[in-house]
Amino acid sequence: MTGSTPPRKRRFPRREVDHEPYDGSSGVRDDERGSSSSGTASLEPAYAPTAPEGPAGPADAPVPAARSRAAAVRDGIREGVRKGGSRAKAGLAYLTDRIIETAPRIPVRDLATLRRQFPGLGPEELADRLVTGAASATATVGAGIGAAAMLPVPPAMPTELATEITGVATIELKLIAELHEVYGVRPPGNLAQRSTAYLKSWSGERGIDVTRPSTIDAALGGQMKRELRQQIMKRIVRDLPNLMPFMVGAAVGAVMNRRDTRRLATRVRNDLRRIQVPWEALPELPPLEKPARPAELDG
Repeated sequence: MTGSTPPRKRRFPRREVDHEPYDGSSGVRDDERGSSSSGTASLEPAYAPTAPEGPAGPADAPVPAARSRAAAVRDGIREGVRKGGSRAKAGLAYLTDRIIETAPRIPVRDLATLRRQFPGLGPEELADRLVTGAASATATVGAGIGAAAMLPVPPAMPTELATEITGVATIELKLIAELHEVYGVRPPGNLAQRSTAYLKSWSGERGIDVTRPSTIDAALGGQMKRELRQQIMKRIVRDLPNLMPFMVGAAVGAVMNRRDTRRLATRVRNDLRRIQVPWEALPELPPLEKPARPAELDG
């Protein structure tokens, strides 16, 4: 008929159990079978449960709750990684700006002053003296930071590490500037420009070739900050063992800083030897400017 419900969508009433004796009509237990109108056994259970059509009941509640907890943990980890990366970038930017700000304030001795302080020494002997002094100074900084790591104040450790990186960079920048004086290849320009060139030399662990203007132009470009951040990151990774407890950290910090400073000096000296100007061939250079607020050198 038009408008009647199709047979597949009709709801059938629940079958009722036949009111027969417990043993059934043939004397066989029939408690797991329903009666059949034809007298044959039915395969349907006596009380067949119907599937619930509504929302999940309380028994299914733990599944959504577990998913919510997993999602919360996942979001928390993702947020922690994001914040950690932001803090790391901020720390690198802070250290980079601090070293750039310190560079023009580093007191550098010109060649005339160095020759007066170390009379009778040639260029190589004088350079050896400078490297030995700088390596001892950075070793002292590393030992001090390593010993401070024994203090039970974990939040202070990043501060100690930043202090070490800045202190070591200051000592090594002074060494690089004075090595350029000893080998007769002072970069051209004023105090700020020379300081930027020395920063370029420190970040690349190479000497500045004053005979190639492109190296100085690159030092004054925007790429220098990125190279500085990379160099600072390398130093942080190398200096992490300095923050070991007790005097172990002090010993490791001293050895590693001394080794890194000597390695840096070797690379810079190898570059400067190729473009070295003998002292007798050097024109008379003006004295170096004195910084208005000289930076304090550790060690």
